[in-house]
Amino acid sequence: MSGIDATAAIARAHREEWARVVAALTGRFGDLDIAEEAAAEAFATAVERWPVDGVPPNPGAWLTTTATRKAIDRLRRESKRGGKQQEARLLYDDAPPEPLGAVDDERLRLIFTCCHPALAMENRVALTLRMVGGLTVPEIARAFLVQETAMGRRITRAKAKIKAARIPYRLPSAQDLPARVSGVLAVLYLVFNEGYLATGPGTDPVRQDLTAEAIRLTRLIRALLPADGEAAGLLALMLLIEARRTARVSPDGELIALGEQDRTAWDAALIAEGHRLVRERLAAGAAPGRYQLLAAINAVHTSAREVRDTDWSQVVALYDRLARLDPSPIVALNRAIAVAELDGPQVALATVDRLADQLADYHAFHATRADLLRRLGHDRQARAAYDRAIDLAGNTAEIAYLTRRRDQLG
Repeated sequence: MSGIDATAAIARAHREEWARVVAALTGRFGDLDIAEEAAAEAFATAVERWPVDGVPPNPGAWLTTTATRKAIDRLRRESKRGGKQQEARLLYDDAPPEPLGAVDDERLRLIFTCCHPALAMENRVALTLRMVGGLTVPEIARAFLVQETAMGRRITRAKAKIKAARIPYRLPSAQDLPARVSGVLAVLYLVFNEGYLATGPGTDPVRQDLTAEAIRLTRLIRALLPADGEAAGLLALMLLIEARRTARVSPDGELIALGEQDRTAWDAALIAEGHRLVRERLAAGAAPGRYQLLAAINAVHTSAREVRDTDWSQVVALYDRLARLDPSPIVALNRAIAVAELDGPQVALATVDRLADQLADYHAFHATRADLLRRLGHDRQARAAYDRAIDLAGNTAEIAYLTRRRDQLG
């Protein structure tokens, strides 16, 4: 195998196996730093050896085994610090494994463990995305709309607090789950979003590995907590978005906007399941949460045979309810897109312009503004807004779409 082929294999393995290796090592050793550093050393070893020896038949197992050995070596070196050597020896014992507790999926169990209430919500979500979700610091920073350096510091502080406070990495009990589920759902939602519109350099525009894993884990949460409305809402939201996946990117790699998609290509089974979950939550009579309202909005979109059949007044009404729960600029921006269909682009543009200070570095703000300006015939301003959106966008399919729309201006 050539060095180029081996490098490509390492890149694929890193994308697919990093989170699994870190999850396995953290669950075994109870230390995020050891897990991450051992995983990094294993991948560094792969970079050295695979181009010479060839890619092993099972790269994931090779990486896990190598990372485990690296972790044991480090524990032995630190044997004078609290009996770590004994912990390493225990790995070879034939003692029965620790009970799985309330969660028997390795990755989901670690997500629940990392989402400890002692950490601020944003910090626990960011840390879990890095250590378990497998997202890079730049990808997490884009999800939070903050600078990469700031996100790196946030993750470092969260890890430091875990050590300083001696927060235990123990398996969560059934009583732990309700206090942690909101953080877990936030993690899975952001992992799904990164898959739905991937921003990493050199990645596919849609990462089905991430969307499928987020859906799988959300299904497990739904089974663990069947009475949790937000778990059901998030699952419905993911299903209704995933149903449109095959219609979202053209054969030449360009994003296809919702209004231009071939709706006959949508997955009818996923839509039916998503609609059923939305109806169940409506029948429950409880006040809907954020994910339930987002799922309801997507249910309206996927109920329309054609874009012209969309009930935009209902979409705006749902965004009004969502804004009362989550008065964020992102919600205001998405509401303005619906308002443009109901009341016209001029009304929507006035709302969008008021968000300029808060969303100056958010590509979707400039893309929305560019589209509204285009519809109003302000081509010069629209071109500048498209340019800014293209500069900020990280998804290759979205960049192709924005570039074509810009180049179509007079």
